Amino acid sequence: MISPAEASGPLRRIPPIQCLLTFEALARLRSVTLTADELCVTPSAVSHRVKQLEQIIGTRLFGRADFSLTTDGIAYLANVREGLGALQRFPGLAGAPGKRRLKLAVTPTFARVILIPRLRHFREAYPEIDLALQISIPLMDVVAEDADLVVRFGTGHYADVEYSEIVRDIVTPLASPAWLREHGPFERPEELDPSTLLRSPLEPWRSWFAAAGLPWQEPRDGSQFNDVGLMCDAAAAGMGVALVRLKLGAPWVENGTLVRLFDLDAPSPHAHYLCWRTGAMDRWECAAFADWLHKSMV
Repeated sequence: MISPAEASGPLRRIPPIQCLLTFEALARLRSVTLTADELCVTPSAVSHRVKQLEQIIGTRLFGRADFSLTTDGIAYLANVREGLGALQRFPGLAGAPGKRRLKLAVTPTFARVILIPRLRHFREAYPEIDLALQISIPLMDVVAEDADLVVRFGTGHYADVEYSEIVRDIVTPLASPAWLREHGPFERPEELDPSTLLRSPLEPWRSWFAAAGLPWQEPRDGSQFNDVGLMCDAAAAGMGVALVRLKLGAPWVENGTLVRLFDLDAPSPHAHYLCWRTGAMDRWECAAFADWLHKSMV
């Protein structure tokens, strides 16, 4: 009788699982020290395992000292992650073969302006991860309860989750060219009419008032918005002056619908943070997205 192994031909040598785990971790963390800490081994063991894996498969996986992958390394990493993902799935559990689902809750304007234009690169780097985006509203606790990772905007004091800062920005007043022609030009900040200032709890005016040396109080009257994108659209429509973070306001500035009033910026008291429940980063898809997001913000 012919065994199944004989019928399918000789099997090539399968690399040790320790080598595969080390390769995946080093490709994700791009640091021998961090990889050693994650796997609870010595840095020399990390190097030895990678060399052993390269000898077994007969090709170089890392091309440079910064641990960027070779073309073969990129292709093999996808296979390794698919294989490790398959080993983590047990009989009876649902899930598409070779795919990991990652649910991300993200603030609206950050999603449209910052994240979406970069997501193609994430999909190219991690084709085995299916990303599901859901909207969260900052300062109003509107967050999908089942999200694996959450992008929040605020002060960074979150007692219920672990978090890391993604991006910080500066703010400056913006208005439409038509509005500026009608009400300006302005040579000094004190020439602004407080009644024309658009308001948002996401971006208080006091930070810019302090940078401009204005002893003004936070505006209490006028139109208010809980979404930066809506506030930019309102300013572009001629409703008044918006205090906007330059990174989030870039599309409106670049297409000319909003212009700067002064060459004066101020640091925003708030920032965007990536948040997660304790233990979430033990899942490689969560750790992979967090690492990619931080690097893409540089």
